[in-house]
Amino acid sequence: MELRYLRYFAAVASARHFTRAAEKLGISQPPLSQQIQKLEREIGAPLLRRLARGVELTDAGKAFYADACHILTLTDEAIERAKSIARGETGKLRVGFASSTAFQPLVLQLLHAYRDQYPEVILSPSEETMPVLMNDLHNEHIDVAFIRQPCGASNEFTCKVLVEEDMLVVLPHNHPLQDCPVINLQALQHEKLIIFPREVGPGLFDAIISACYRAGFQPTLGQQSPQMVSAIGMVAAGFGFTLVPRSLTAIQANNVTYHEIDDSLLKTKITLAWRRHERSATVLNMVNITRRDPPNP
Repeated sequence: MELRYLRYFAAVASARHFTRAAEKLGISQPPLSQQIQKLEREIGAPLLRRLARGVELTDAGKAFYADACHILTLTDEAIERAKSIARGETGKLRVGFASSTAFQPLVLQLLHAYRDQYPEVILSPSEETMPVLMNDLHNEHIDVAFIRQPCGASNEFTCKVLVEEDMLVVLPHNHPLQDCPVINLQALQHEKLIIFPREVGPGLFDAIISACYRAGFQPTLGQQSPQMVSAIGMVAAGFGFTLVPRSLTAIQANNVTYHEIDDSLLKTKITLAWRRHERSATVLNMVNITRRDPPNP
């Protein structure tokens, strides 16, 4: 049975009149009558009683009308739902975050903009190390990832730089250099550097170590911290010093101070990464939001 038979019948049953139903459907009356007759023959029972003025439903027609309306409603909802998903207006977006990227105001701003524009899309966040994020992106376990550069280049992904941040030195309270606004890393060469394991973020780990070498010393690695965020707490506990992106100053940790670094080369970039040949509208909508010109965070 063709879906148009149901629409034709529902229109006639609602209007109780062939001519008015035909006008509503935008077709002429004779073909509409013929379609209803075909429908009745297919069902094997009359659905309408033809009256001098209009029609009325038979008992079979009343039952069929209720079911036809339900089917048409479900069909229309299914069509609209499919169109909405195709436009990226509903569904799910799985978002991966490298450690600390969620503290960057611009990242939060982009997520708010996406939620405001696509409120029916469910955002599913996860936080992982850089290698795990890129592997998850490769295996399609996540859809996009906010990562920190430098990171390994790959032709498999497209990466868009969102913002560049300075790195800051974090010192414990009452440190001899706590009143210095700018610190040369060489002044810390005899102290222990608290840093995350290299596998958490190989590119940034290497950039931090290289900055120490540029300052003229090989750093003494102290207690490892699982992530950059936890390193701040370890500095507060007196385990040494650490280097973090500027956005982590949002963490109002007690007993630490933040300082500029006398090294213009030590910076970190936050990047949005997605699969190069991605076709999902939910993903491309996020990409399009990042391509606008948001105000500076």
